[in-house]
Amino acid sequence: MDWGPIILTLKLATVTTILLAVIGIPIANWLANTKTRLKPVLEALISMPLVLPPTVLGFYLLIAFSPNNAFGEWLDHWLGLRLIFSFEGLVFASIIYSLPFMVHPIQAGLSNLPKSLTEASYVLGKSKFKTLTKVLLPNIKPALLTGVVLSFAHTMGEFGVVLMIGGNIPGQTKVASIAIYDEVESLNYAVANSYSLILLGITFTILILVYMFNRGGMKGFWK
Repeated sequence: MDWGPIILTLKLATVTTILLAVIGIPIANWLANTKTRLKPVLEALISMPLVLPPTVLGFYLLIAFSPNNAFGEWLDHWLGLRLIFSFEGLVFASIIYSLPFMVHPIQAGLSNLPKSLTEASYVLGKSKFKTLTKVLLPNIKPALLTGVVLSFAHTMGEFGVVLMIGGNIPGQTKVASIAIYDEVESLNYAVANSYSLILLGITFTILILVYMFNRGGMKGFWK
């Protein structure tokens, strides 16, 4: 069995989860505190990957990033970025696809905190950034852990999006889910089973850890 797809999958999940934390925490904080009438629209857009077929999202990303498209041509010409059939493209697509798994648990955790906690921090002269990082986030560790672990696990299990945007390039875009599909098509069920068992073991383990250290932390997410 080639361990390349497993290693690439873990790399993709790690990079995506780190970037999602950087992007998702500010978004979750804003959604938890904003009173704009556009909030339901923005929440719906973020939640779309939860219900949208992955191939639909992957198809539109493929069209958008294609060098034959104006936006894809602009990325290629001015920024030197070719996101289709590349690891960078997989990361970008994974961020969009797993964004709700990071944002929703953290948003729920922040929304459940008493407003007096934020107000007290401001009274003590702390900035919004320090209030978020030093006061609020430490008080929602279960929600934060849920967002991180679910984002990681969800990225590991991607298939439709990564197939559409990344294709099947060994060492670059051939992640474990694609490798399983290839082995099944080739009737190599033993190898497909090995890949599947490894992914099953990893995802089961990290979810067990979530339930152990974060009892009830996922309730607000699934409501």
